[in-house]
Amino acid sequence: MEERTEIIGSYHILTYGCQMNVRDSEILAGIVEGMGYVVTPHLEEADLVIFNTCSVRHSAENKVYGKLGQVAKLKRKNPDMIIAVGGCMAQLENVRKRLKKQQVDIVFGTYNLDELPQMIAERKESGRKLVQIYEGERDMAENLPSSRNQGVTAFVNIMYGCNNFCSYCIVPYTRGRERSRQPEHIMAEIRDLAGQGFKEITLLGQNVNSYGRGLEAGLDFADLLSMVGCIDGIERIRFTTSHPRDMNDKLIHTIAKEPKVCEHIHVAMQAGSNRILQLMNRGYTREHYMERTQSIRKQIPGVAISTDIIVGFPGESEEDFEDTLDMVKRVRFDSAFTFMYSIRSGTKAASLDHHLPLEVRRQRLLTLNEVQYSIAREINQSLVGSTQEVLVEGWSKTDKHMLSSRTRTNRIVIFYGPESLIGRIINVRIKEVTTFSLFGEMLQVD
Repeated sequence: MEERTEIIGSYHILTYGCQMNVRDSEILAGIVEGMGYVVTPHLEEADLVIFNTCSVRHSAENKVYGKLGQVAKLKRKNPDMIIAVGGCMAQLENVRKRLKKQQVDIVFGTYNLDELPQMIAERKESGRKLVQIYEGERDMAENLPSSRNQGVTAFVNIMYGCNNFCSYCIVPYTRGRERSRQPEHIMAEIRDLAGQGFKEITLLGQNVNSYGRGLEAGLDFADLLSMVGCIDGIERIRFTTSHPRDMNDKLIHTIAKEPKVCEHIHVAMQAGSNRILQLMNRGYTREHYMERTQSIRKQIPGVAISTDIIVGFPGESEEDFEDTLDMVKRVRFDSAFTFMYSIRSGTKAASLDHHLPLEVRRQRLLTLNEVQYSIAREINQSLVGSTQEVLVEGWSKTDKHMLSSRTRTNRIVIFYGPESLIGRIINVRIKEVTTFSLFGEMLQVD
């Protein structure tokens, strides 16, 4: 007879930032549920509130501080409430100093999610505030419990940390150096997901292209894709994010030949000016980026390429910005995450000269978006009348009467259909498009 864990309270997790933080929150949920906590969607009902934080930008930190103020008011009404702050912000010393002055009971880092139960127990017993942070790398614990939302898609970490030290980025300081998970652990996790009915997985890493360095197994990311492609039950494989410098021919060939790997590659360009790329410490030129994307399009028919772009980097001239616009027009990205540069203390870029005025940065972002959105609309418009294979993910967030699905090229397709289609791969004919979405009608389903 299965043992039931005694319920000791309710919990609520607030997640900020990237997909890796989303995955970490699933693990945190599994850990505290194993202790006897049950999830509540209502913050005011929670006995345990966990902040899983992001520190990529100061604006992300400010959101956390603002929310902490709200939760502190709830704690005054419920003194037994435990507030725990983890994630990337917790790895920064200046943040920890500020957190000590607030009503935070527990601070833990990106390396020690598995220690949270002991910290909660000690907090309850001693009443002391606890801070447990590892400044250096620590082997990541495997086989931790996980509580994933029901669905058809799932995230899987394949590596942690980053070795690139882009001058604008704080991640190497909060996530540490690159550490690749052992392939057998990755494969076991994905087989388990397949057994639970998940159809699509996204492999996560700050730079998945460098997966395998330091592993005794002697395999690389292309090898891992081929291995995952052999797992029964998984029908689609995605990954993010890729560094242009490490996008080699073997990887491109593998994406092209593996039927389960989707024809969508997110490869962050960041800037189109060689001078700015050098200041960013990106390790490649615009010519290299163009050659790699041309090779991708040549070898993978119908591929969608998405990217990240930062405008207004310190010292960016009008000519530098025009170089970025030129690259956007040449590559013709299917989609792009565009950002206005903002100072991130603790990074090399923060100490550079010639920071641009806010109005200049804002105007350049608007101009860039106008160009990119126009290209995205044109590409989407070319799909009207076509038949697209989609994986039905669930009900649309904007219209609960319609289903939301995704093409292999990562485009959202909205259409009318029965709930029984969720989790299935079907064909849809595209009828209308917008900049960001496609609308269609399902074709006959067996």
